[in-house]
Amino acid sequence: MTSRVTSSYRRRQVTARVRTSTSSSKTDPALLHPRHWPSWLGIGVIFALGRLPFPLIWALGGVLGRLSYLLAGSRRVVARRNLQCCLSHLGGWERERIMIAHFGWLGVAALAQGVGWGASRERLSRLVRIRNREIIDACIAEGRPIIVLVPHFIGLELGGAAFTALVHSGIYMYQKIRNPVVDHQIRRARQQYGSLSVERQDDLRGLIREMKQGTPFFYLPDQDGGRRGIFVPFCGVPTSTVPMLGRFASMAGAVVIPTFARFLPWGRGLELIFDPVLADFPSGDAERDTARMNAVIEARIASMPEQYFWVHRRFKTRPPGEPPIYPPKRRRRKRAKPEMGAQEGGRSA
Repeated sequence: MTSRVTSSYRRRQVTARVRTSTSSSKTDPALLHPRHWPSWLGIGVIFALGRLPFPLIWALGGVLGRLSYLLAGSRRVVARRNLQCCLSHLGGWERERIMIAHFGWLGVAALAQGVGWGASRERLSRLVRIRNREIIDACIAEGRPIIVLVPHFIGLELGGAAFTALVHSGIYMYQKIRNPVVDHQIRRARQQYGSLSVERQDDLRGLIREMKQGTPFFYLPDQDGGRRGIFVPFCGVPTSTVPMLGRFASMAGAVVIPTFARFLPWGRGLELIFDPVLADFPSGDAERDTARMNAVIEARIASMPEQYFWVHRRFKTRPPGEPPIYPPKRRRRKRAKPEMGAQEGGRSA
């Protein structure tokens, strides 16, 4: 029975709209141009740091992250505003403590990213503890389409690598990163254990087909939805949220399993947590389903507030008539070129 289930869940032929791991693993010769060498150097440093013992990554990352708290002024402002909105029941000093700890964990996550880049299954199995694995194993054994709901907690990159290496390969939706070298490396890392990817702009039929054939879909929900989102509560704040979770679940007939990645203290690794399947979901009401999704994320934030991704401008889009939550971004002033007449005058002088 187990071998039949395993074989039925192996990767299948996908449509031309879905990017396979083999296509993204090949390096475009254009990326080897000298102008990209600094990016490759940065990737090499992250890769090398990922080979360090994890307690050392935890210690070094924590120091660098707390240092970035002192230097990253704009991100610090965003995080502080987010915490004021979402954890208003806490005192100012407690929120500040959470924010400082958060920046420390951001440093750990940055260095730990290299762990997932080429790490063996053996190393990942030593570093990552999986809680409630029986929940997703039961859904896989039953042949049910699965949506893995993965909110933006800072351990999600390493958690995603552990999922595909130790649990099951999957399919994820991505948006291209401006830096082509970084984009190439992140996609290659995410696909190293046989996972698939689809661009946000692609036709959804290939994605739904893969889900119905047994490939779990990683859905990252909690980013600003812009004007195309709907306003539902998130920590008591009307928040623009993309109402797609219920639609995906309905189209594929999928179950939704909230999944969270949590770094453990003192460099003891990472915990991958599966929550129970969302019951009676979707309801058919997009607003109700989206609000319920946000409530699930809120509940987990309460248990590990330091590790939620607070530096994202989650409340960027505001309801009509509501004031902005974040200060406007400062635009760099371009240095004005001296006028030709002034240059000529300078020469004649």
